[in-house]
Amino acid sequence: MLRWLVLLAALLVSGAPAEASCAPERFEGNAYTICRFDLRQDRLALFSGRPDGEAYGSFAALEEALKTEGKTLAFAMNAGMYDENLKPIGLHVEGGRTLKKANRRDGPGNFHLKPNGVFYIAGNTGGVMETDAFLAAKLKPDHASQSGPMLVIEGKIHPKFTEDGTSRQRRNGVGAPDGHTLVFAISEGYVNFHAFARLFRDHLNCPNALFLDGSISSLHAPELGRSDRFFSLGPIVGLVK
Repeated sequence: MLRWLVLLAALLVSGAPAEASCAPERFEGNAYTICRFDLRQDRLALFSGRPDGEAYGSFAALEEALKTEGKTLAFAMNAGMYDENLKPIGLHVEGGRTLKKANRRDGPGNFHLKPNGVFYIAGNTGGVMETDAFLAAKLKPDHASQSGPMLVIEGKIHPKFTEDGTSRQRRNGVGAPDGHTLVFAISEGYVNFHAFARLFRDHLNCPNALFLDGSISSLHAPELGRSDRFFSLGPIVGLVK
């Protein structure tokens, strides 16, 4: 009888709707909110805009659009850098379709602080890779977003970051501790790149991690009673149920 109760409990758990898993954490005296997802259970997706091509621009707009389909947004975060029209400036794959090709050009700003990188989802697997390595791997992801710079590359902090760097912002990023897990982090205060990279390498155990943005960094986590509405947003990564 006990065996059947255990099996029934397992079925109920496996059939339960996906929920975001976000919680406040501290590392080296700085406050963060960390959201962990197991891609074998949690179906994350990227959203760049409405069917007419217009960007959603906010979590609220995406949430409202999903409601018309009988769906809810359990988690969301800004998912990469964008232009003045809120369109991605780097590789963007959505539902298996490449909406924007990879950007390997040189230029100013954080995106072009090489190496930059890509975070991707392919079925129940996912990861973070430096851009050239991602392209060389010839992966066919369901979803992918290019941003920059990389924070951690094969266990090493980006070579252009310094511990005493003076650029301090609210920042968000994504890392992959293994092939089935993506971890998203957003700082609650102002941190420099090196401190943010150490969070992923030393606290979240991510050998590869990618910077998503600074200053506009935003989080939608209903379980925490939070849905940031500070700035207009471009690409969004979300968990829909």
